[in-house]
Amino acid sequence: MNYTKALQNPIFKKIAQASKELGLESYVIGGFVRDFMLQRDFKKDIDIVAIGSGIDLALKVSELLSNKPKVQVFKNYGTAMLRYKEIDIEFVGARKESYSEDSRNPIVENGTLEDDQNRRDFTINALAFSLNESNYGGLVDPFEGLKDLENKIIKTPLNPDITYSDDPLRMMRAIRFATQLNFKIEEQSLEAISKNASRLKIISGERIVDELNKILETDKPSVGFLLLYKTGLLDIILPELTALNNVEEIEGHTHKNNFYHTLEVVDNICPNTDDVWLRWAALLHDIGKAPTKKFNKRQGWTFHGHEFLGGKMVKKIFTRLHMPLNNKMKFVAKMVILSSRPIVLSEDIVTDSAVRRLVFDAGEDIEDLMTLCEADITTKNPAKFKKYHNNFDIVRRKIIEVEERDHVRNFQPPISGEEIMELFNLKPSREIGVLKEAVKEAILEGEIPNEYQAAYDFVVKRAEKLGLTKVNK
Repeated sequence: MNYTKALQNPIFKKIAQASKELGLESYVIGGFVRDFMLQRDFKKDIDIVAIGSGIDLALKVSELLSNKPKVQVFKNYGTAMLRYKEIDIEFVGARKESYSEDSRNPIVENGTLEDDQNRRDFTINALAFSLNESNYGGLVDPFEGLKDLENKIIKTPLNPDITYSDDPLRMMRAIRFATQLNFKIEEQSLEAISKNASRLKIISGERIVDELNKILETDKPSVGFLLLYKTGLLDIILPELTALNNVEEIEGHTHKNNFYHTLEVVDNICPNTDDVWLRWAALLHDIGKAPTKKFNKRQGWTFHGHEFLGGKMVKKIFTRLHMPLNNKMKFVAKMVILSSRPIVLSEDIVTDSAVRRLVFDAGEDIEDLMTLCEADITTKNPAKFKKYHNNFDIVRRKIIEVEERDHVRNFQPPISGEEIMELFNLKPSREIGVLKEAVKEAILEGEIPNEYQAAYDFVVKRAEKLGLTKVNK
């Protein structure tokens, strides 16, 4: 069957022309072909394999294009890239690869198209369209990748044991594709992942996190995380998470399985946010529960302080996996620390002061926190589920009402430290901090409104108790 309809973009004719002029063969391979067959949205990148020099082909294509786009050349890898109308096109010479045990970087030799398809990770990514005059648009499918697409199967072209051992990142990619595409990993391939799980240790944290993020960005990340768990990869990547899969019973008291609860929370949050960092917060919101778990006869199982400890654990995880230690990490840690606060509020009578404190602590992230906490409602009791959601509606209304009146989000004290120093003729001292804190507490408790005059009068009265006298001017 011919697939010229897949090659409507004018760039393919230019690549075909450049190939002919250089006297070499070229093919579109990998994700573009797979996604065309699946009728998925085109992801704005195209891989071209040349039987010869991919760098020479890229340079020739640039020469034939009217705008002469810049060609980025990566000599060490034998690849080149150019950008055409917001499409990134990567050119590589067909090659065969061999690997050493302690690295996923292969030893590369020039090869045939067959060699190049052999080295691909999965049969569905080894599909290629010909850009050659003799069979332009023809499909080259040596491993029945088209059949695997139809049957929704993730399968390696060659022995999966060798494929995964050679490049252990492919194990993560297999699980990521299974999650993204709703495919099943072939049984032999799944067993090979479990067998080679320890090989993942040679992969950098950045590469692992890139795949984790892609799993978290899917509609149902639990599919991927369960596969990571069942194959032993998750215990290598996030042992803090697998530690939650431990239910104990003492004197008839059990606690819920916090691992499966966590995966449910992650799935719950996905329809309500595309923010991968908020999804990370959902994934890590209960990690403090394993180390804080205790049992006593009066209360049963407790997890006191798990949110605070979990927030501290976030930084350790981000550091270990070489994730960004910037505002993204601080946001995830903050969400974990505050993750129980709205839930506690929704169980009790909602007081203005409690809502003010919640808004003060969450600041601009209050909506994200509420989204996380609503996802955290996983009870299967319909009455409880309805009650929690109704109470959350009350909390949300209270937040709007209190915020409009008291303006405590991103709180700035209505009276500054400089004014307090001037009022009482003070140099920088402990008393200034004490007075500023007292003003903040009075506003949060609703003793005074968040207004300058009220804060001024409060400071003057409180200063008297500290033995400070206002300077008359």
